[in-house]
Amino acid sequence: MIDTFTVWALAHQAKILWMAGLSVALCLASLASLPFIVARIPEDYFCDREHQRTRKRLHRLLHYGILALKNLTGGILILAGIAMLVLPGQGLLTIIMGIILSDFPGKFALERRLASNPRILGGINWLRKKGGSAPLIAPDCGQQKSHASERP
Repeated sequence: MIDTFTVWALAHQAKILWMAGLSVALCLASLASLPFIVARIPEDYFCDREHQRTRKRLHRLLHYGILALKNLTGGILILAGIAMLVLPGQGLLTIIMGIILSDFPGKFALERRLASNPRILGGINWLRKKGGSAPLIAPDCGQQKSHASERP
């Protein structure tokens, strides 16, 4: 006697193969691109908020075009990372890279909070090492609080 799942799997065999192929392609794409993307992050990315705002002056249309492309790429990485949480791939790191590429209010605080996790920062620095870059300087959230308390 054939169970219901077997009947369903046989009826949807082509879709299952396409999903498996897409899963493998996403895994390979993330493994190939993440070290490249992570290696381009400046070492002091999490230390200086003003560093986030420094951009070369570009023509307004070009600036918004680049911003739209960055946000689109970041959104795709976030969605791919969410998919990789259940599919093969480095889902959490892909989501973080998507967040870093995107621009939205509160982004810097979220990035610092995520990077203050030693496991996440260790994974990012491992990828940076593979990409041939120096490790990121860890965000020191306590340092900002101590400076604020020292002010008169």
